[in-house]
Amino acid sequence: MLFDSSVRAELARSFGVTLVVILTIVVTMMLIRTLGQAAGGNIAPQDVVLLMGYLTLAQLPTMLSLSLFVAVVASLSRMYRESEMQIWFASGIGLSRFVKPVLRFAWPVLTVIVVLVLLVQPWGNRSSAQLKERYEKRSDLSRVAPGQFQSSRDGSRVFFIDRDSEDSRTGRNVFILSQNGKSESVTSAHQGQIEWIDGERYLVLENGQRNESSASNGSKTMARFARYQLQVDEQSVRSVDALPPRAMNTLDLIASKQPQHQGQLAWRFGLAVAAVNMVLLGIGMSATNPRRANNWNLLFALLGFVVYFNLINLTQAWVSNGRTSLLQAMLSVHGGAFVIALGLMWLRDQGNRLSLSSWRPRARKGQPA
Repeated sequence: MLFDSSVRAELARSFGVTLVVILTIVVTMMLIRTLGQAAGGNIAPQDVVLLMGYLTLAQLPTMLSLSLFVAVVASLSRMYRESEMQIWFASGIGLSRFVKPVLRFAWPVLTVIVVLVLLVQPWGNRSSAQLKERYEKRSDLSRVAPGQFQSSRDGSRVFFIDRDSEDSRTGRNVFILSQNGKSESVTSAHQGQIEWIDGERYLVLENGQRNESSASNGSKTMARFARYQLQVDEQSVRSVDALPPRAMNTLDLIASKQPQHQGQLAWRFGLAVAAVNMVLLGIGMSATNPRRANNWNLLFALLGFVVYFNLINLTQAWVSNGRTSLLQAMLSVHGGAFVIALGLMWLRDQGNRLSLSSWRPRARKGQPA
């Protein structure tokens, strides 16, 4: 049918342009933030691109929902401004008739959103958390680059290696500055290497000396050694089994009855249901007066989108704190949005019928009315 095909073609053009613009803006912002974290030493520089991919997957459901909502509002608003809607209304097609072609266009995007929220996004969050955890919990000696001073994870030690060997386990001309509040020590050695002793990782130094000064009485001591063991990292390898709720599988969250896990479910299910509700709300919120020079409906629609998604975050906090149950949160927020969407379309239809029924062509002079 001409009506369905024309509406879907208009939505496809608007959705493609909107998604490209939003994706470019969001990816640019995430790239700047990720590069800042890499420069600050929070993530490995070689993992920037991989972490960017995980972050994009995490934000993609929201970007798709926003692009679909903007496409619906912008396309139907253009039809209002150019009086195409008046033609459809005069032909007996109400605003509720637009639900079918809009949903036929939107269902593949909605399916992708559901898959991303329930399956792909938790995997991306889990992979991102494990990537950061491995970088933060690596050994202190592995942080050191030849010719550069590098502090340990807790800031109590400063390492320097003149050059390292090919196996990256042995260092030459090692310098270590240690501070524990009561004393300060400077240790230098001709060579150092990593060894496992009783399940702990140690830096074994050979042919060096240790100078220690006490902050309390100012005494200084110096000792030479042929072999010296220094515990480099007490927890260099730690399991990442304790994942945050946002990184857990959806089935594991459903099986759990903890409030934090139920709150994460409220956010995931809410994001999927909100995508459908925003499509229906976009149909009712797209109405505009073609006689007005300025069109503010898109701005108000975006404001409604922000409020809706802030309510999703609010319901997640409520469920996580035990203030309400998952079912009550879903029914109150998303059920209310669905009712508002249907009521808004019904009011638009009633207004269109009244305006069309009240319009009558005026008869000219000398012609029968």
